Amino acid sequence: MSAPAPSPLAIVDAEPLPRQEEVLTPAALAFVAELHRRFTPRRDELLTRRAERRAEIARTSTLNFLPETAAVRADDSWKVAPAPAALNDRRVEITGPTDRKMTINALNSGAKVWLADFEDASAPTWENVILGQLNLTDAYERRIDFTDERTGKSYALKDAGELATVVMRPRGWHLNERHLTDEEGRPVPGALVDFGLYFFHNAQRLLDLGKGPYFYLPKTESHLEARLWNDVFVFAQDYVGIPQGTVRATVLIETITAAYEMEEILYELRDHASGLNAGRWDYLFSIVKNFRDGGQKFVLPDRNLVTMTAPFMRAYTELLVRTCHKRGAHAIGGMAAFIPSRRDEQVNKVAFEKVKADKDREAGDGFDGSWVAHPDLVPIAMESFDKVLGDKPNQKDRLREDVSVAAGDLIAIDSLDAKPTYDGLVNAVQVGIRYIEAWLRGLGAVAIFNLMEDAATAEISRSQIWQWINAGVVFDDGRTATADLAREVAAAELAAIRAEIGEDAFAAGKWQEAHDLLLQVSLDADYADFLTLPAYERLR
Repeated sequence: MSAPAPSPLAIVDAEPLPRQEEVLTPAALAFVAELHRRFTPRRDELLTRRAERRAEIARTSTLNFLPETAAVRADDSWKVAPAPAALNDRRVEITGPTDRKMTINALNSGAKVWLADFEDASAPTWENVILGQLNLTDAYERRIDFTDERTGKSYALKDAGELATVVMRPRGWHLNERHLTDEEGRPVPGALVDFGLYFFHNAQRLLDLGKGPYFYLPKTESHLEARLWNDVFVFAQDYVGIPQGTVRATVLIETITAAYEMEEILYELRDHASGLNAGRWDYLFSIVKNFRDGGQKFVLPDRNLVTMTAPFMRAYTELLVRTCHKRGAHAIGGMAAFIPSRRDEQVNKVAFEKVKADKDREAGDGFDGSWVAHPDLVPIAMESFDKVLGDKPNQKDRLREDVSVAAGDLIAIDSLDAKPTYDGLVNAVQVGIRYIEAWLRGLGAVAIFNLMEDAATAEISRSQIWQWINAGVVFDDGRTATADLAREVAAAELAAIRAEIGEDAFAAGKWQEAHDLLLQVSLDADYADFLTLPAYERLR
């Protein structure tokens, strides 16, 4: 590695953190600065392209597979790089933020993979960004433990052979890190901060442990965005002096535009690709965002009525499995978000049966693995995949050549026989306020009504409120979705929360701010691309 020049990056508006100098070393910051110099201009161009594409969808109300990349799809000869041993068996993956307790519990969970999340399950406070990096390095060095001050319970890592393989998820391309700026005062993209610090400190360390720098790439909207990530990987591997092809990336297909470019995304990343994942809530949010001008045929019902068996969701997941296996990549299924109740075994029984049915379906459809949000769900998902896989690490040999998906199938929203309900509006407001309040306090993964919710949850909640009001939806009880009705429901929820938690706890929280922000992004005529953009301005 060549000696780095002094970093031109400045840390701004951030209180010093314990041990931050171990993460923000001069050499690591010089690397992040070079990533920023080389790749942020292209990132900016791609964000502009997103806006242009969204305007085109508004004009046409349709999407299609790209004619200019037809040759990539038609060429049966290319495959992605073979999976490294540490990523060959991914039958159950657990997701969660990188706080100290979660780091230990996720690694110990019995899952094959832990998605160590700096994105939707983590509110990007400076503390979460920097200490999350520190926790991962401490885990690799086996110098991590945790004692819960409330319960007195202590946590420590199991033996190395029992730990999950880490796949780290940086922030999406659209988010900046305001606490790290260049000499002209421009913030560095959060994606490059998260990736750069993690890669610089841990790439060689992971290789020494028999694993490697593995990543989940969120919010990707096109193969050109995947190409940018691939170029970042090529540069980064050369910079720190590890072999090309060491990085592995799994791309979340959680935007409707990416669903039309699955093969192209794998092709761009083929030397570094590991698989694709079906991310449900962000996918629905993306449909609303892109087709919000498309009229009644694009109106989604309550989020909990859009199951993975809905025809347009089935088309999406089956196309994903077929695409991955055709190209030698892993197909990873969606999230089981249930959080077990410590008080109600009947709630658990019903939920566990639903989780089992969902994981049985995914394993039967050909997925190679799936996500859970809680360690208690690991054995349930494991049983579903064990039953299908047996001793095999995956089922990439199931090519699913029976699957045929036309362009229109992916956006056939009106094929779903369900309608928005007033109860769905109430639930969207309840979950939206409760999640945003926790996020503004620095919590990105929040248990609400026995479900683990993250930023994708808030996005689908506010998007549905926005869509139903703008489409003039008439609910099942005869009420029409209006801004005044949403305000009425939100005021009632705020009063209910105040009564539920008491005046002192209400005053200590950020409830009014969360209420106001939810209404802002749900009622503004100018639909915000991401709720987290205005929310980040309030995050302190």
